[in-house]
Amino acid sequence: MITETFKRKHLLLRPGETARRLYFIRSGFLRAFFIDENGKECTTWFMGKGDLMISVYSFFTQKPAHEYIQVLQDCKLQSISWQQLNAYYADFPQGNLLGRIVTQKYYIMSEERAIFLRSQTPTLRYEKLLEHHPEIEQQTSQNNIASYLGISRETLSRIRRKKLQMCHQTQNGQN
Repeated sequence: MITETFKRKHLLLRPGETARRLYFIRSGFLRAFFIDENGKECTTWFMGKGDLMISVYSFFTQKPAHEYIQVLQDCKLQSISWQQLNAYYADFPQGNLLGRIVTQKYYIMSEERAIFLRSQTPTLRYEKLLEHHPEIEQQTSQNNIASYLGISRETLSRIRRKKLQMCHQTQNGQN
């Protein structure tokens, strides 16, 4: 494994490049996104300390990526190459078990997110995002949050305003 630091706004991966490394986030905050046919950024993942960040398709097929991976906060990452990971699997049978467990975890997260985005209200999606990433509003822009939730910036502003009003009403009711 190698350890590297990257500054905010650095792009670890761009469309057309092949993902050669699997990153473990020691500190910092990152996102994956693509640009749709209308030129709009669509955030697909946020990952922070303790998470893995990878372009799954590109890394495992060793073909060009369709997405960007961007550093949102200065970060310290440890990484392993595709070749090193495969050598690890070949040399250590227990590594295959570990790899399968990690793959299952992230595959489940992916499926949960896909279903959740299609079946829940924008307000509930926002609340769940805050549960999973409590400091997200300090870690990235409202535009990135809105694109992750699949809503407009204006809708996010209305949800946030309503949530703030409810908090004030609750606090005033208790005083």
